[in-house]
Amino acid sequence: MQTQFTAEQLAQPDIAAADEILRKCVHCGFCTATCPTFVLTGDERDSPRGRIWLIRDLLENDDVSGDVAGHHLDRCLTCLSCTSTCPSGVDYMHLVDIGRRHADLRRNRSIFDRLRRKLLIATLPHANRAWVMLTLAWLAKPFQGVMPKALGGMLAAAPKSRPKLDPIGGKDQIFNAACHPPKARVAMLAGCAQRAINPDINAATIRLLNRIGVEVVVRKQASCCGGVAQHTGDENAAEQAMISTIKAWGNELNFRHLDAIIINTSGCGTVVKDYGHHFAQNPDMADKAKTISDLTMDISEFLDRFGMGDVDFERTQGLSVAYHAACSLQHGQQIKTIPKDLLKKAGFDVRDIAESHLCCGSAGTYNALQPEMASQLQARKLKAINAAEADIVAAGNLGCINQLADSKAPIVHTVELLDWATGGPKPRELRSRISTPS
Repeated sequence: MQTQFTAEQLAQPDIAAADEILRKCVHCGFCTATCPTFVLTGDERDSPRGRIWLIRDLLENDDVSGDVAGHHLDRCLTCLSCTSTCPSGVDYMHLVDIGRRHADLRRNRSIFDRLRRKLLIATLPHANRAWVMLTLAWLAKPFQGVMPKALGGMLAAAPKSRPKLDPIGGKDQIFNAACHPPKARVAMLAGCAQRAINPDINAATIRLLNRIGVEVVVRKQASCCGGVAQHTGDENAAEQAMISTIKAWGNELNFRHLDAIIINTSGCGTVVKDYGHHFAQNPDMADKAKTISDLTMDISEFLDRFGMGDVDFERTQGLSVAYHAACSLQHGQQIKTIPKDLLKKAGFDVRDIAESHLCCGSAGTYNALQPEMASQLQARKLKAINAAEADIVAAGNLGCINQLADSKAPIVHTVELLDWATGGPKPRELRSRISTPS
């Protein structure tokens, strides 16, 4: 793509970075076939290629309004499916961040839109606040049909069952390995919204890691990856959360060696693995951020390299699992086959889901901010999952699990199944629906 930025414009770091990315786009259109929003609307402006044109025009011309570009950038899930199919290596993830930043400088969001974004940023990154908000949302769910459309859409994104606050992450803790000395030592991100929605995921992760000889460290200061604020447009809040997390793990590294930083919510993993890029121009944070990014691994990635222990095949024999590939894992981190391979090693019959490259509509805070588009993608994904006719559905991201809770088969995190298969308790969602040894 040709660009016509002036020398003055190129002196701005954002514009210089965007120019380099834009010039790689050859307008081939491969991205349109795998873009969920373009599949739904057929509007070129709702495709990566169309959004790239909008971003270029916005950045080149100071007098272009940010309303049109901002509208279509808001509708982008940032699922990064386009990056998996782009033959030119266009860095769409960072380009769309730049585009959103500049569009917001030239547009006036409605009061309601600003308020709901502030509400999400003020609550979700803080587990205690998130638990209170989600509990209130759960209590209000029966009334969502009589509420304003936008508010009802936010309630629809809340968990189907009453959340329980996860104590893991509420204080500094060390979870000892089953052997001494431990075979490895890792830090784990307990998360923010995940602690407020599903305490079973962290518990299963720690049990499994301890069982295979891994000591797990959890630090309270590393409470949020910064993704919630980043997704909702508050760069300052996002950076504060990122810096807090980097410092917490940096202090741990100063104290003792870490073999890895484990993330069990793939959306957070994509954000943390990008810390090095995000702070590359910050002389005080660049090296520290890169160190954290380089150590970060999805739980499935770590288990693939380290091993997951002995499998009790009596528990898994004859059970089929439909694997839902979270966008942040398969596109953001390019981890595509590892979770399925682990499930197969654990004895499960793993089934693929049609249109597995398309997003389920969760996408961080997307289902709360764009409920209409999210619900269409949710229905499409549920249809594909149910068509697989599996006994269980597995996913590696909390948002997807919550978004797809209405699937006919129970849906759980991949690590919960691996923990169960190697000696842990049967996942809560399976206890009344799957008749096997516990």
